[in-house]
Amino acid sequence: MKKHPHVTNPFLLTAICFFAFFIFGVTDNLKGSTLPALMAEMNINYGTGGNIFFGEYIGFLIATLIAGILADRFGLKLVIVLAGISLAIGVSGYSSAQTAFLLSSSLFIVGLGLGAFELGPNAVIVSLYHEQKGLYLNLMSVMHGLGSMLAPLFAGLLINMGTSWRTVYRWDLLLILIFILASVFVRFPKSEEKNALNFSGITKIAFKHQLPYFYAAMLFYVASEIGLASWLVVYLQDERNLSTVTSNNYLALFFGLLMTGRLLGSFIVKRLGYLRATLIVSILAVLSMALGIFTNSVFLPLTGLFFSIIFPTLTAAASDATHENVNTILGVLFTFSGLGGVVGPWLVAWSSQYFGLQVGFIAILLLTVLTSLFIFILNQRSTYESNS
Repeated sequence: MKKHPHVTNPFLLTAICFFAFFIFGVTDNLKGSTLPALMAEMNINYGTGGNIFFGEYIGFLIATLIAGILADRFGLKLVIVLAGISLAIGVSGYSSAQTAFLLSSSLFIVGLGLGAFELGPNAVIVSLYHEQKGLYLNLMSVMHGLGSMLAPLFAGLLINMGTSWRTVYRWDLLLILIFILASVFVRFPKSEEKNALNFSGITKIAFKHQLPYFYAAMLFYVASEIGLASWLVVYLQDERNLSTVTSNNYLALFFGLLMTGRLLGSFIVKRLGYLRATLIVSILAVLSMALGIFTNSVFLPLTGLFFSIIFPTLTAAASDATHENVNTILGVLFTFSGLGGVVGPWLVAWSSQYFGLQVGFIAILLLTVLTSLFIFILNQRSTYESNS
């Protein structure tokens, strides 16, 4: 662990980062669980549902790029506290909005908070645990998986009891307010970068060597995961005729396996090698997704096990690929992940609107294939460079 004399107890800081990712998982995945109830209440179609989600990932996309630059200039604490405030405002608005436009606008604000959450805790962990960052990034992602797993279980139970989806969302505010209070009173690592705020220099810094391949792999991976998580409940209810409780249990299983895979994978990714490990699981994810779409639905949540280590392990590998402006590089990486979040749910929504949900899910399969392709290219380039 690196020494940070002006930082609050590293264990406490790590706990706050882990809690942030738990909130991330809950907040981001309540929307998929509550989507059927929202669509029924407001009488909207698949395409409009996709447009509502579009707002969140536009906000996410913007925040990830800006957050990295702000973190290098003003520090991680500002980014993380502002993230909590954005989530509080966005969730309050989303749970009260009465039109599709206001729902999308509220999710835009939620997306700003989640995008800053994506950058902030990841950058803190990379700073605190440079030699063991692969382990700790995967462990932190376990907390995201735990929140993501509990969200559909909680939502499915309450909605099945007759509770409004809006009330379900408002429970999230309690977690967010606790996080804001906790993060205000701790010290975070100071940025080691001395650069002024510089948007024009991003392309020179962030698009060198193999980094663009990392961005492409992350984009297609996030598009696959978010597309599947956002529309799985609707797909299972409308296409496979499963009940509200069963479909939400499938989504909970998806995130439970995502969490379990990250917990187990955190101890082996360094041994296997970051890129080799992600290549293996991405190929298995393609197989699982194909079986789930064309044979038995149970293989769809099983995909979560293979998706599990891809995001945090690619993050660790990308941070190893550069030794300067790490926060900015991570910001660009997460900006591309935000772009994937825009593409995935939107592509599923409009493919389903025009061609049916089955075609919408085949689109997710194609995104997963592209993920494997770019990880394969990265693995080959890395092997070539190490042998040169």
